[in-house]
Amino acid sequence: MAHHKSAKKRIRRNAHRFEINHARISRIRTFVKKVEKAIASGDQTAAKSAFAEAQPEMHRGVSKGVLHRNTVARKLSRLNTRIKSLGA
Repeated sequence: MAHHKSAKKRIRRNAHRFEINHARISRIRTFVKKVEKAIASGDQTAAKSAFAEAQPEMHRGVSKGVLHRNTVARKLSRLNTRIKSLGA
């Protein structure tokens, strides 16, 4: 158990930030799953609209510091490639 006042505050803050960050990551995963579901169904227009909703959410995760910039870029690129291959 922490003894210093600052250490106790840090424990409280870490718990609070964990909840916020966890919720944000969960929300991003939900949006990505919607895109993957649309891709699996083969509906390119639905996949594009789901992708358009997921993209700002993922970029928000980068700006808030819960995801790495390159990770999001890679995931968006791969999703976009899969969406484009539906039309061909």
